[in-house]
Amino acid sequence: MRRRFILSLLATTALLAAGCASSEEWDTWKTRPAHFASTDHAAFSVRNRVGTSPRVSRQDIETARQQAWWGRPITVEQAQILER
Repeated sequence: MRRRFILSLLATTALLAAGCASSEEWDTWKTRPAHFASTDHAAFSVRNRVGTSPRVSRQDIETARQQAWWGRPITVEQAQILER
């Protein structure tokens, strides 16, 4: 049982270390009650992972404004905004 606990602790530590945030990101997150502003925000972030081509709709932009999303902004040119 103790071995299982230690392995779980090591795995958790490794995952946290692999996903370290910058000091700027930590400063932003410290001022917020949660990682995401809403489930819409979380879904958008999952859909637009780092290293992938951003998929942004006009509805995403409006939702982000209404819900006051935070974090690193995703920038796209006007022509890249999806109409759906």
